[in-house]
Amino acid sequence: MQVTERFLKYVSFDTTSSETSDTVPTTAHQKELGRYLADELARLGLENAHMDQLGYVYAVLPATPGQEHVPALGLISHMDTSPAVSGADIHPQIVTYQGGDLPLAKTGCLRVKDFPFLSRYVGQQLIVTDGTTLLGADDKAGVAEIVTACEYLLAHPEIPHRTVAVCFTPDEEVGKGADHFDPAKFPAKAAYTVDGGELGEIEYENFNAAAVTLTVHGVNIHPGSAKDKMKNAVLMAHQFISLLPEAETPAHTEGYEGFYHVTDVSGNETEVVLHAIIRDHDREKFEARKTFVENAVRYLNGVWGDGSFQLELKDSYYNMKEKLLPHMELIDNACAAMRAVGVEPEIVPIRGGTDGARLSWERDIPCPNLCTGGANFHGVHEFVPVASMEKMVQVLVELVRC
Repeated sequence: MQVTERFLKYVSFDTTSSETSDTVPTTAHQKELGRYLADELARLGLENAHMDQLGYVYAVLPATPGQEHVPALGLISHMDTSPAVSGADIHPQIVTYQGGDLPLAKTGCLRVKDFPFLSRYVGQQLIVTDGTTLLGADDKAGVAEIVTACEYLLAHPEIPHRTVAVCFTPDEEVGKGADHFDPAKFPAKAAYTVDGGELGEIEYENFNAAAVTLTVHGVNIHPGSAKDKMKNAVLMAHQFISLLPEAETPAHTEGYEGFYHVTDVSGNETEVVLHAIIRDHDREKFEARKTFVENAVRYLNGVWGDGSFQLELKDSYYNMKEKLLPHMELIDNACAAMRAVGVEPEIVPIRGGTDGARLSWERDIPCPNLCTGGANFHGVHEFVPVASMEKMVQVLVELVRC
């Protein structure tokens, strides 16, 4: 099966994860794709292909004869899609991009003024959304590329390769993809996540990340008699937001620049709950950002009274660079694999996080991130070039070749 056909099959499964669910996985429908993938891997001939009770899919592609001594290498992608935009009832479209603005089938379009990098794809086949949902290339493109690479290697036993450990995780988009990863089912001490963006990108640096939950307790009094009595929690929350540096938001930062990002606010005069995230590549600056938020809350409690602002600040993941520096051969090998198939590698920092960051820190499995070829993830403008997915299959084959 070609990688495109496989990808289109995978995106027909709704695998949206949930930020509010406490179940594992956070949505039961992720297991539907998991069962399909486990069956597919078993049919192809991978060993011990199965989905465990928590929705993780594992399988092993054995080494070719004579290569059993070469250390195994892991390939990991996630099955879930972001809850930011609907991932149900996806209707992907394959179009040949001729340049200019690209109308989507039902609503909206990819505008050059918004996405000037589109010019790189003139003449290529792009898989796009119909404008009503995300596409699911994050990360079903990665899943399709891994499965297709395994299928190719099984069909070409003349290509010597090491043992390949495969894992597809649920709930990566809500930060839980590594929670229940089982190393006993994964015979590799080093791995790659295939979960990145445009073709050529290799990433071994990601944000340090923390999550903020701020509960603001106000005092609601009838507005007719509220003078010197009301404490409007909505305005109090606004005061907290006003203390955050205006230029240090996602819309004003790039590259290695960190940020504060208020993601949602809900409530009324009596109580408001605010969620935000803190990000920075530099650990020292990351800690300073957390201290800034703690000091802001301490200041506001001094203004409004102790207990008016209740802060919960929790670290989410850390920059995997520290864990990758002793294993830079993983980066060198990825660059060599790309160049071998005509792709120029580009090492870039991740302005986010991956399962690989947590596996590097928590499971001692160094795990840099490779591109999938897709772009504009988590929105209706998401797309993936067919040629980029095909190239990534070739890259993965080269990467495990002995």
